[in-house]
Amino acid sequence: MDDIFLELPRHLAIIMDGNGRWAKSRGRNRLYGHIRGAQVAKQTIENCARLGIKNLTLFAFSTENWFRPSEEVSFLMGLMARKLKIEAPSLIKNNIRFHCIGNLRNLPSAVREKALETIKLTAHCTGMNLTCALSYGGRQEITAAARLIAEEVAKGSLKPENIDEALFAGALDSSFMPDPDLIIRTSGEHRLSNFFLWQAAYSEIHIVDKSWPEFSKVELYQALETFSKRERRFGKTSEQIKNSTLRSP
Repeated sequence: MDDIFLELPRHLAIIMDGNGRWAKSRGRNRLYGHIRGAQVAKQTIENCARLGIKNLTLFAFSTENWFRPSEEVSFLMGLMARKLKIEAPSLIKNNIRFHCIGNLRNLPSAVREKALETIKLTAHCTGMNLTCALSYGGRQEITAAARLIAEEVAKGSLKPENIDEALFAGALDSSFMPDPDLIIRTSGEHRLSNFFLWQAAYSEIHIVDKSWPEFSKVELYQALETFSKRERRFGKTSEQIKNSTLRSP
């Protein structure tokens, strides 16, 4: 398979959906689907790092996922803690820096400690930035940013008229990385599910009909190939984009 694309996204984000449904369709427990999904996540991380994608975000656990059956939530938390412990040396070896976004205070202490430890252990890495969205919700992130800005206004250190998009974006939990150029969602669902609601304003969205445990290098490459051929206009016309390209040195 050809590894050369016309253009790669600076930031690829993936909504990993369908683990439980995939397992149930095969007569297996939903938990089996999460185990397989974790294996696919590892493969995808390695493929993206090898391709040279600078930023990869995986939507691993949403704020709404806390409402799932307690047995499933407990299993997922344990799986995350184990994977963080096991994979940390591999991240360092592959020069991958680990980040987390979301309300980490809601995570069990074992998961939170492993996440913070992995962040610290990989802080020196200069390759791909891998961000795990844990206990994350786009509405919650926006609300938290608004609260921070409101506190600055209340203290008198910020004037309301000085609030603009750049300032607001800087108050977001994810402000350390660029907005996603491409968002992939698996399992054929056509919605963002409270993921990157601010950041996805101009993201290209690619829907994969297969569930996350079926996601492979083939589906990744198809998504990247489709992205590389899209014309991203950001509100401009095709003619403006072409003229701007022609004038570029």
